[in-house]
Amino acid sequence: MHTETAENWGHLQDLLLGGAWNEQLGRFRSSCAFRGLSDAAYPLDTTLIRLGGDFDRLEQHLLRNFKKYAHRNVVARDSYWHWLSLAQHHGLPTRLLDWTHSPLIAAHFATASTDKTDIDGAIWRIDYEQTHKLLPAKIRDALQKEGANTFTTDMLNHAVSSLRELDMMSEDPFLLFFEPPSMDDRIVNQYALFSVMSNATLGLNSWIEEHPELSRKIRIPAELKWEIRDKLDQCNVTERVLFPGLEGLSRWLRRHYSPKSPAS
Repeated sequence: MHTETAENWGHLQDLLLGGAWNEQLGRFRSSCAFRGLSDAAYPLDTTLIRLGGDFDRLEQHLLRNFKKYAHRNVVARDSYWHWLSLAQHHGLPTRLLDWTHSPLIAAHFATASTDKTDIDGAIWRIDYEQTHKLLPAKIRDALQKEGANTFTTDMLNHAVSSLRELDMMSEDPFLLFFEPPSMDDRIVNQYALFSVMSNATLGLNSWIEEHPELSRKIRIPAELKWEIRDKLDQCNVTERVLFPGLEGLSRWLRRHYSPKSPAS
């Protein structure tokens, strides 16, 4: 695993956006997904893994009952990956993990907690374009046929009908990224991506250990968090934007007016 430590705001931008130049397009277009963590020690475990117990055996029951009791909240299309996205978005334990196309939004999640300003944070970045080259042929070909570098839920529905089918596609664990449907402004404003492993029992750290060249962990020292946080606020990367509505507004104001501890 490749780990680097940000020295200042400018250095953080270099670490996050380094390698974004796309020679084929002649544009700066990064093919990386980003995930911010307030504590650098946190593993990349899904909410399903954190549920504990025989969580892998509960996966299908959780989703089945979510669909049964959430019948009034109709998804845009009655399809498996739409339902799974909706469930993840509303807090059901799943094997999905939240990511973003935006490094600044990832930096927000790494620095937003006022309770953890004395703890190093981290931003993970994974090259999803290179990651998808490792996929089983059936779904890799579906992606290439569309000329895309990430999946949509519609593309996944045509290529693989369920997580169970995903599990059986290869004995070797694999990782893919897909964009959830634009169910609300939060999904849109957070420039959201989901990752999914082909094995529910595996956290993403185990996959990274097998493919260290495709990922990078950027450590944000505790003493740098306030500087990054203040500059993100100046860039309007705040809860007020990322969580539209009164709840996000209240979260932003609470953090914005929280005093800085003398030790920070």
